[in-house]
Formats: sequence, structure tokens, C-alpha cells
Amino acid sequence: MADTKKAEGVQQKKKKGGFRETLLLLALGVAIALVLQQFAVGSFYIPSESMQNTLEINDRVFVNKLAGKPERGDIVVFKGWNGDDTIKRVIGVGGDKVVCCDSKRRITVNGTPLDESSYLYPGDYPSGEEFKVTVPPGKLWLMGDHRSASADSRSHMAEPGKGFISEDAVVGKAVMRYWPLGRGLIFTRPDTFDKVK
Repeated sequence: MADTKKAEGVQQKKKKGGFRETLLLLALGVAIALVLQQFAVGSFYIPSESMQNTLEINDRVFVNKLAGKPERGDIVVFKGWNGDDTIKRVIGVGGDKVVCCDSKRRITVNGTPLDESSYLYPGDYPSGEEFKVTVPPGKLWLMGDHRSASADSRSHMAEPGKGFISEDAVVGKAVMRYWPLGRGLIFTRPDTFDKVK
């Protein structure tokens, strides 16, 4: 009888220990997820058509917050012109001369024409309005892939910042579209930007 009570007591202690361990692991998992979301990986919801067809309304992307300095061709999330999180493609970085358009209606960066056919919205021009800018050091020139539906750097040229966004305003680089599941995609930089010197 004493042995039975002793065995029951040991079992109850094991149950309590197992429950505490489960709670501890759960709390630890939540803490790690929060730290990762705060400092390493975030999720961003696509609210508009400005990045079609690369990103559709209601798509969701993972953003790498530790990706380092943005490069030409990257899709980045940043604190936009009105302070909201915004997503666009980097066309020019500090020191670049970005011009629209050459004789074939292409945007050029440092004199090199961009072949934007892999991401530009079908039937859209690279830009409906002409511009010629030199990107200041530490700044970015950003444009949506659906140019006729994108309020990007071109739309803010008359403001004090002249349409440029600071590299410090970048939250992170979009690395993958994870929703909807059937349209999952890992993003890569378009090859056309490799030709720019």
C-alpha cells in the first residue's frame, strides 16, 4: 500500500514537471518568435496594385531585416513618404544617375538601359513622365513594378526630399512571397541590374 502511494506521488510530480516544462518551452518559443520578428524577419501585407504582377493585393511577403545595404533591383519595405510601411523596387542607389527615358523608352541607370520586361507590369511604360535625377549618397530612388499605378519616387519629386528615401528608412528586403501558398516565390535580383556600373 505504501509503495502504491509512493508511486502515485512520483507520477504526480512527473505530471507537474512535464506541464511546467511544456509551459516553459512554449513561453521560450513565443519569446524567440517575437525577437525574430522585431530584429530579423518580418511579414508584410501588400495593400495596393503598385507592385503588380510581382505582388498582388493581399499577398504576403517575408522581409529580412538583417539583409544589409539595399542594392539596385531589390524589393524593399521602408518607411514611406507619409511614414507608413511601403514596398517598392530599388532602381537607383547613392551616386546613380537615373533617367527616363532613352530613345527606346527605357529607364537608364548611369547610362545603362534597363531591360525591365521580367518584372514590369504588362503593357506599362517604364514611366509615363520623364525625369533625370542623381541619387544623393545614402539615399534610394524607388519605383513600383506597376508604374502607372504606383505613387513612388516620381510622385514626390516636388517635395523637400525630392522623391528620395534614406537607406536608414529601409525596414528590410523582401525575400519571399509566402501567401497565397499557390503563388509562393523566392525573390531574386533581376539580371539587368548586373550590367549597371
